[in-house]
Amino acid sequence: MTESNELPEVPIVAREVFTGDALGRARLFAELLAGPGVVRGLLGPREIPRIWERHLLNCAVVAEAIPQDARVVDIGSGAGLPGLVLSIVRPDIRVTLLDPLLRRTVFLSEAVEALDLANAEVVRGRAEELAGKRAFDVATARAVAPLDRLLEWSLPLLREDGQLLAMKGERAEEELEAARPQLKASGARSAELVTVGRGRVDPPATLVRVVAGASPESSGRGARRRRKR
Repeated sequence: MTESNELPEVPIVAREVFTGDALGRARLFAELLAGPGVVRGLLGPREIPRIWERHLLNCAVVAEAIPQDARVVDIGSGAGLPGLVLSIVRPDIRVTLLDPLLRRTVFLSEAVEALDLANAEVVRGRAEELAGKRAFDVATARAVAPLDRLLEWSLPLLREDGQLLAMKGERAEEELEAARPQLKASGARSAELVTVGRGRVDPPATLVRVVAGASPESSGRGARRRRKR
């Protein structure tokens, strides 16, 4: 039995998640993923039949955990999952799509232009290169790296009390426990599992949410200020 390469119909729940202009943009993004995204190796052809449930909706529900008007960096954005989807469903947030590979950033730039997304920007580079230059409220990541490595990349990009939202599957709890030493060393305020998308995606999406503490630089400045008083 062969898999169909035709885009499936838009599911009813997508009309509830992607409201107003967002639905049209989500449709177009699905076409871009199934066309240029597959041709350029950013998405496997077998993913086309489940593009809505597994990719677009699964990413869109992450918006439930993102505060209003947040500045978001999507680390290792790849085909724009979840970052570009979040910029579609949440016009109030500003999303930086960060990826080191040229073929990915070219696709992302073309998608941002085609979708007319004023709240998204594409940056080619690694998280380490952006650390100390930009500060974000939220960092997102999907299938990029194990949690301990994500902490190294994301926490330096976050303001104090900013949060990492790492999309994880069945191994989320296992990864969280394995990363406890790194969490303690990094000075993270808290770490927990969060479920989003209940009643909208099956299964619901599991996130590891890590709240950042003060950066070493900020802590140092605070200590110096206290000593001067």
